[in-house]
Amino acid sequence: MNKSATSFTCSACGAKHRKWAGRCDACGAWNTITEDAPLGAGPGARALKARGREIALGTLEDDEAPPPRRTSGLAELDRVLGGGLVPASAILVGGDPGIGKSTLLLQAVAGFAGQGLRCLYVSGEEAGAQVRLRARRLGLAEAPVSLGTETALRDILTTLDRERPDLAVIDSIQTMWLDTVESAPGSVAQVRAAAHELVSFAKRRGVSVVLVGHVTKEGQIAGPRVVEHMVDTVLYFEGERGHPFRILRSVKNRFGPADEIGVFEMTGRGLSEVANPSALFLSERGTPSPGSVVFAGIEGTRPLLTEIQALVAQSTLGTPRRAVVGLDGARLSTILAVLEARCGIPFAGMDVFLNVAGGMKVSEPAADLAVAAALLSAREDVALPADTVVFGEISLSGALRPVVQTENRLKEAQKLGFCRAIAPARSKFGGDAGLDVVQMPDLTAFTGAYFGAG
Repeated sequence: MNKSATSFTCSACGAKHRKWAGRCDACGAWNTITEDAPLGAGPGARALKARGREIALGTLEDDEAPPPRRTSGLAELDRVLGGGLVPASAILVGGDPGIGKSTLLLQAVAGFAGQGLRCLYVSGEEAGAQVRLRARRLGLAEAPVSLGTETALRDILTTLDRERPDLAVIDSIQTMWLDTVESAPGSVAQVRAAAHELVSFAKRRGVSVVLVGHVTKEGQIAGPRVVEHMVDTVLYFEGERGHPFRILRSVKNRFGPADEIGVFEMTGRGLSEVANPSALFLSERGTPSPGSVVFAGIEGTRPLLTEIQALVAQSTLGTPRRAVVGLDGARLSTILAVLEARCGIPFAGMDVFLNVAGGMKVSEPAADLAVAAALLSAREDVALPADTVVFGEISLSGALRPVVQTENRLKEAQKLGFCRAIAPARSKFGGDAGLDVVQMPDLTAFTGAYFGAG
């Protein structure tokens, strides 16, 4: 019988390789290719050929009630989770070092404990005295939360099996080590094995588990991507160190909508919720000035108004600078190319600086028209009216495409006192939008109407 060949798999993208290499040809990641034992090549190969038991099959019709939700008292966290914590769920939380992950989870676990849940917090990075000091600073020293400091996963699972908590927080998954895996803590094999054991325990014992994950310099959760596939929910805690605002973003959720966000503000007493983030992001906006445009966006199911700022100046360099904060730099290049090719407005020889105020990050294409408006406003030194919001997607032909949830964007703008909205033609919204909606067919018509160009 021919022996099955050993295969090699990239832990970052899952690509298969015939031999080991230091760099993955598919995704370009370094030191992510690991050896996989072929199926049926181990001592259990003979057992795999035996006949297994048949599994029970059912239909798609189901009268079961939706899973119960347990709220934490933090409305922004419950919103991101899809309405609350689901029993026996596995949640992965990632974020930059020092962004406030441990603070958020300590406040969350204290909130769940205050609702009657048995909660256990296991720290593998900090000593118990450090965690207690943070709890005292946050005013949570009297919260009924059990605290443990350990990195040996076997001991942690034994404790969880004995205590049977409703919620267990593991801070962090990269510090856990399993004695059956011959590699250092934080390695791909250890992280994958530890995550598998914890997720399996959560499903088997009905315990909700929250795993804290470190992130790489690219902003991705460190370790194999298979960990994100194992868990039910993946949350990213984002924010700029120079700004007090923090964004908790759901990028995967089996029990609720993805791309939902919760907004927090970092204070001396921990993280406080921001119930109306649109008003907060626009609170420092004064007299309208050239280069400042308000964008009506959507984050998950929530409409959110943010200010997009642009500065255009003559460059003294051979290659003009393009600096972007909070937006995709490639999208900026595309918009500049469309403005020059379709509207005849060149930006050659000019430095362009673009920023989203408040430390927000905007990724949806609906921001294209607001970005173009900010660039044109800065270039022509003409300010848009202060009571105007802008949104719309720009195609490569210069046409403006309608965007989703137009009516929700308009309602949020009206609630904050805006009177006019500039949107693409054929946008779908109710007849009485509550404010004047100016519909533009293409970018040329927009530049001609507001900046006398094009």
